[in-house]
Amino acid sequence: MEVILNADEIRVLGSLIEKEMTTPDYYPLTLNALMHACNQKSSRDPVVSFDEQTVVRALDGLREKKLARVVSSPDSRVAKYRQIFTDTANLTQAELALLCVLMLRGPQTVGELRGRTERLCNFERVAEVEAALQRLINRDSGALVMLLPRQTGLKEPRFMHLLAGEVQDNEMKSRNEPTIFEARIDNERISRIEQEIESLRRELMELKRDFSDFKKQFD
Repeated sequence: MEVILNADEIRVLGSLIEKEMTTPDYYPLTLNALMHACNQKSSRDPVVSFDEQTVVRALDGLREKKLARVVSSPDSRVAKYRQIFTDTANLTQAELALLCVLMLRGPQTVGELRGRTERLCNFERVAEVEAALQRLINRDSGALVMLLPRQTGLKEPRFMHLLAGEVQDNEMKSRNEPTIFEARIDNERISRIEQEIESLRRELMELKRDFSDFKKQFD
């Protein structure tokens, strides 16, 4: 894909694609409906809190890149928006469903993708998911998806979209080591807490001794 999208544009485009596939009767979307679609707490990772200005700015970027447009109709006073990415991307429903879920939920394994695309496309077998992913990777016009190196601590590799551009080596390295980094932070935090508890325990024992000595004065 020649155009590179930022995170806000990806969330808006993914939301438009999802709603077109799942609720066609309410599509195209008003600005308010699109904002709520972006801010959903379900089927989103990360969960965001876009305001109208953020969504408008992302829509402007998508319109400049010819990936979205405004739809006006005589029976509606409110502007509505639709995505036109799929008009030229030439994707099957299976490929579009996988790409959409990757846009809305980040890198995922084949099993996760199969489960999370149920409302968009019914994959009867894991092999169908794998085949669609390979088509997205091997597109003549440029890959839309890539396979990430297996992450430390996980049995299965994950796939991610390339709408934000190619992943750099240092980025991939950082993606492979988050669990180690997070574990190190947790260990350090636990160590500090244990030291503080031990210090409080000693202070409490000293207070008990002082109080006991004080009581003896009145016995």
